Amino acid sequence: MHNDLSCWQCGVELTDVIFPMSRREECPQCGADQHVCRMCKEYDGRGGCNEPRAEHVSDREKANFCDYFSPSGQNFEVTGNQKALKAKAQLAALFGEEPDSEANTSSEQQQNLTPAQIAEQKLRDLLGE
Repeated sequence: MHNDLSCWQCGVELTDVIFPMSRREECPQCGADQHVCRMCKEYDGRGGCNEPRAEHVSDREKANFCDYFSPSGQNFEVTGNQKALKAKAQLAALFGEEPDSEANTSSEQQQNLTPAQIAEQKLRDLLGE
């Protein structure tokens, strides 16, 4: 179960995770905290917790100190951009080539953007501007 962990935010596969998972565990791709309610098997998907003894956590997407945390093993969906980059990297590896540097540059540029700027860029891409 724990071998198939993926980031709750970007969906990239998490490797080299030491258990029990540290509160400071982060995604190597997007930097998102991983010891969060959304990654826990007790998270109900509606913003609540199925563990009645757990203390209330106000931000379910930030690292917390919950003693009842246990990774769910849920396979989170890779975001569209991440899915495309992963597919290109796999295709390049299949033919023994290096992944496209343009894809790496766009990923690095996107990490420097605010969520509003990323949303605007996605809208522009969708509309073909």
